[in-house]
Amino acid sequence: MPGWSCLVTGAGGFLGQRVVRMLSQEKELQEIRVLYRSFTPKHREELSKLQTKAKVTVLKGDILDAQCLQRACQGISVVIHSAAAINISGVIPRQTIVDINLKGTQLLLDACVEASVPVFIYSSSLSVAGPNSYKEIIRNACEEENHESKWSEPYPYSKKMAEKAVLAADGRTLKDGGTLHTCALRLPFIYGEGSQMLLGVMNSALENNGVIWNISKFSVANSVYVSNGAWAHVLAARGLRDPKKSPNIQGQFYYISDDTPHQSYDDLYYNLSKKWGFHLDSRWSLPLPLLYWLGFLLEVVSFLLRPVYNYQPRLTRYVVTLLNSVFTFSYKKAQRDLGYDPPVSWEEAREKTSEWIGSLVEQHKGTLNSKTQ
Repeated sequence: MPGWSCLVTGAGGFLGQRVVRMLSQEKELQEIRVLYRSFTPKHREELSKLQTKAKVTVLKGDILDAQCLQRACQGISVVIHSAAAINISGVIPRQTIVDINLKGTQLLLDACVEASVPVFIYSSSLSVAGPNSYKEIIRNACEEENHESKWSEPYPYSKKMAEKAVLAADGRTLKDGGTLHTCALRLPFIYGEGSQMLLGVMNSALENNGVIWNISKFSVANSVYVSNGAWAHVLAARGLRDPKKSPNIQGQFYYISDDTPHQSYDDLYYNLSKKWGFHLDSRWSLPLPLLYWLGFLLEVVSFLLRPVYNYQPRLTRYVVTLLNSVFTFSYKKAQRDLGYDPPVSWEEAREKTSEWIGSLVEQHKGTLNSKTQ
């Protein structure tokens, strides 16, 4: 295949950084164009570590700036769209999340058509499929079963609608007369070194004498190591550029996971951190139905207070369902169409993540020592 160029949105994010790192090893890639909302010294340091023959072009701009997106897409062969507003706890306003995740994606698709970019890959989320009820058990489901989230919460709603827009755009005529081809990769919880979610869990546990709160012990879930999730994007870019493979991939979505054991999120956190003395909270916790109705009660309180106070409960029916459902999927379709085979084993992913958690423990000790001096 001839030389090509790739634009990565959300290049400063947890997944986006790994996508860029993976792309840097592609032999025929001539330019990696990276779009940052804000470009920090840490991002500069990350890019300086890349050992690549490809030209690396840094762009600063907003995913809602149509003119910026059109400039970013000029002369590009592939767009990998990983920029997103991820929010479960209700801190970010609903309209902001919908604008970034849905409107931003629509603007980027339009920019691709205007700039005649033939390939668009969307970093979607497992949340577009559900879970819709903690009572419903879904194990090793596949794409053909067409699971779809029914939640109106801003994150699953905006990601679902954005994915629909991406897949519907497959086959659009480009300005130069060519054709746009798209696909979406549905990723579950992504873990690994640098995960902000893991960082929050571990910092809370460090403040709680190494005890990990039981917030999702009823779940059985897929998770994916960040490098494996990033690798799937590279394979999708290869596949949609390959005339032989592309017809099977165009307009399709794929579940992406790896060989991380299906387990509760609590057990995942424990297995990644137990080497450093972390342990699960052994105290009694509320039964799942009571947790669910407590979430409902807090939603009612939020609704009643809305005229005078913006109370956003951290526990809602959606959060309880998301964190406590049996909800797993197979990645066989990605194996078949994309040639996806996770390059990092569970054992290696666990070790790398555990070592990073160890560095957090050391930082915490240093902070405690400085406070006592």
